[in-house]
Amino acid sequence: MKKNTIAHDALILFLITIIAGFALGLVHEITLEPIEAAEEAALQEAYQDVFPDATEFTELPGFSVEAADSVMLESGYQDEVIEDCVQAIGSDGSLLGYVINATDPSSYGGNLTLSLGVQVDGTVNGYSITDISDTPGLGMKATEDDFSSQFVNKKIAFFTVTKTGSTSEDEIDAISGATITSNAVTRAVNAGLCYFRYVVSLTGGEVLE
Repeated sequence: MKKNTIAHDALILFLITIIAGFALGLVHEITLEPIEAAEEAALQEAYQDVFPDATEFTELPGFSVEAADSVMLESGYQDEVIEDCVQAIGSDGSLLGYVINATDPSSYGGNLTLSLGVQVDGTVNGYSITDISDTPGLGMKATEDDFSSQFVNKKIAFFTVTKTGSTSEDEIDAISGATITSNAVTRAVNAGLCYFRYVVSLTGGEVLE
């Protein structure tokens, strides 16, 4: 094969690579903003689910994932991550409580992230799962009221999972056939409550022990 033919073919391949790379980059830029907007809309919907009376949600001043990690590690949480914390504000401008986004990495399908609503006095409004990859009909039942309602309107510092039927306010009946997911949800909720107590301790409010 002649050298000029090889060079010609190489140039064509190079140009194709450049054009393909540019096209992929352009597609990424075009789709990035709609994806981010959809994710933000899903978060806002989750916030509203756990605080229907709130008219707006504002970032907790000074929040950072790194600082939250330190708080969680000091409290004995090795794997759970607090992704964000926002304030739920009422129509009169008053603070109704907080929405805490917590992730547990050990659900059946991997990471499980939820938004936990907690009133200023520590009462749990409930949670809304924003990321889960569990088995339909089993772990996905964590998104259904039969399971999630067990956390609602309870002022509990720490929940535990049971497979033999709950006998106290702090016990959560596991989903049949999905104990791993039940534990992951409960750990994420407990992590959120732990961070809530930290936030409350900074503001001088009531702290649950």
